[in-house]
Amino acid sequence: MKQFIDLIRYRIEKSKSTLADAQKYLKDVSLDSTVNRIYYAMFYAVNSLLISKGLFSSKHSGVIAIFNREFIKPGIINQDLGKFYSDMLDHRQESDYKDFVRFDKNEVEQWLHTAEEFIKRIENIVNNVVNEK
Repeated sequence: MKQFIDLIRYRIEKSKSTLADAQKYLKDVSLDSTVNRIYYAMFYAVNSLLISKGLFSSKHSGVIAIFNREFIKPGIINQDLGKFYSDMLDHRQESDYKDFVRFDKNEVEQWLHTAEEFIKRIENIVNNVVNEK
């Protein structure tokens, strides 16, 4: 049990440090790299949430499917945040794999702000689960 709690905490901390990277990237690096870091910050947070419930997927699409089934559908996490997470995967894939993709800095700033809220929400849920164990 302790190793799962350690892993959950590690993933949340990785999420927060990756989010901090995204904040720095917005100022000093490309918007593509910022979008990548925003998505991965959210991905690590969602993984911590899945692990807290004994769930796992090795694929990004699987993580989203489990997240939607276990946390969005039951209303534990707002549907808008669930859609935002899926949208960020799409944006990350566009920036990594498509040519001539350009992001608007104001839009990326808003995504960063929403990702901060998303991660705080997940961190609160995960902390409650860990404190129960």
